[in-house]
Amino acid sequence: MPTLERKPILLDFEKPLADLEARIFQIRELAEENDVDVSDEIRQLEARAVQLRQEIFSGLSPTQRLQVARHPRRPSTLDYIQAISDEWMELHGDRGGFDDPALVGGVARLAGRPVVMLGQQKGRDTKDNITRNFGMASPGGYRKAIRLMEHADRFGMPIVTFIDTPAAWPGLDAEAFGQGEAIAYNLREMFRFDVPIICTVIGEGGSGGALGIGVGDRLLMFEHSVYSVAPPEACAAILWRDASKANQAADALKITAPDLKQLGIIDEILPEPIGAAHADPVKTTEILKEALLRHLDVLDRMTSEQRRELRYQKFRALGIFSEHPI
Repeated sequence: MPTLERKPILLDFEKPLADLEARIFQIRELAEENDVDVSDEIRQLEARAVQLRQEIFSGLSPTQRLQVARHPRRPSTLDYIQAISDEWMELHGDRGGFDDPALVGGVARLAGRPVVMLGQQKGRDTKDNITRNFGMASPGGYRKAIRLMEHADRFGMPIVTFIDTPAAWPGLDAEAFGQGEAIAYNLREMFRFDVPIICTVIGEGGSGGALGIGVGDRLLMFEHSVYSVAPPEACAAILWRDASKANQAADALKITAPDLKQLGIIDEILPEPIGAAHADPVKTTEILKEALLRHLDVLDRMTSEQRRELRYQKFRALGIFSEHPI
């Protein structure tokens, strides 16, 4: 049975590129129908398409990067885990009666090395997103995460986390079951673990929802991901009581990887293929796996005391600033 090719999902700023690619397709079809050689013209147009793609994705605004980070076909936590792992076994439950599908994790082998991997999981379509609560974890999700991380620390396995959430779930039930306490507990406990911890922002890293699995020795971030104290829409609603000013908030929040690298928040920017991660998931996976193995090799050569001190000093340095007289 033939497989149906999925229709691409275009973002607003990709439309000029889509128009050019459609033109190339039409010219190729007409040439074949009329037995005309237009290979030179097609090569020129294809070269222009490559150049245009590079121009578009090298100059994205913070709002446009946010759109890319939220692209429904951007690789998810489970996509990466299954692609980079030699073996993978998902574990469920927080030992308190809940199993949050918005936060997944388990044990795996990464290049033969036993590790624990976990992260927020968004859905592929509306139905799946409702099941996964759009990647917004509940208190049970963060308690499941810390259970898995404690397991990793007990058995000497490195911890690899993947951050991809607009925020932690802010509903009344979440507050009733201790959302703030669950995240705060994770923050405290992750500082004391002896094993290496590498966190990677693969899509959206929003607010405490990201921090709940974001304390580590290394914080990596994909080129077109975003990482912020709050989603721009929420920030705009709080500051200006107008969510339509989200673009202005995105500019002010410094949510992009280059901004955060300059501020010392993240340790490394992982480059994405031209057209972003969803355009070439295989290449993106290779980039991620290489970076994880490279950082694990460095962290493995440290003692547990050195890693804990590094982790502590890393977060103590965040937010340091100096005042200069005007």
